[in-house]
Amino acid sequence: MGCLPKKDPEKGGVMSAGASGSLSGKEIILATIRRGLRRGVLPPDQAAMLDSRLAAHPRHTIPERARKPAAERRTDFITRVQKEFGTVEEVASLRDIPAAIARYLASRGLPAAVTVAPHPALHSLDWSAAGLETGWGRVHGTETVSVQYAFAGISETGTLMMPSGPERPVTLNVLTETAIAVLPVERIVGAYEDAWDLLRREIGAMPRSVMLITGPSRSADIEQQLELGAHGPRDIHIILFSQHTPSAPHG
Repeated sequence: MGCLPKKDPEKGGVMSAGASGSLSGKEIILATIRRGLRRGVLPPDQAAMLDSRLAAHPRHTIPERARKPAAERRTDFITRVQKEFGTVEEVASLRDIPAAIARYLASRGLPAAVTVAPHPALHSLDWSAAGLETGWGRVHGTETVSVQYAFAGISETGTLMMPSGPERPVTLNVLTETAIAVLPVERIVGAYEDAWDLLRREIGAMPRSVMLITGPSRSADIEQQLELGAHGPRDIHIILFSQHTPSAPHG
């Protein structure tokens, strides 16, 4: 049976069956969008205008609640996390994190076992002193509790920003029933734009993915009944600490 001719990705016309083999997945997707819009590639002047806008990162209107000093951002962040069915604990320093996690797990009747993101700050802690059994790296769907080191918190909505990377495996955000995030209070920003600016300054090139997490996974699709843990963690627990409090060296 012969192959059907395929449309030209640039003009919406017809191209040979073999021509599509030289296109990348991205080019095929863009070609499909162009066909839907009934146009070809943008003229150079329009493309330059869009490139300029993307490079400038213009800020939209920032709401008043996202333009507060640090102490108020912290308070607002905690309030909005709790409003979205998350929980928050504050500890004095990074070294207090393992004991705080052990207390939290005990209060929930969970085993003292966690899978921890291989972030340097988390590697520096003494987990065994808190009686915790630790695994490191990605999870595969059978683990119960994960511990991540959040990149930033956004007080505007009580949201965590989690860019993907070797030190922050994405699976820790979605495949456990309970997700614990460790966040320096100094990294709570006001608006989403502030978080994106921070990411561009510190990471530079956009990572493969950036997850914005606001409370535990939930859905009300069935009979409008809210169900937690529908597509991810049932519980989100955030532990805040200050980077300005000196931590005792591990070991």
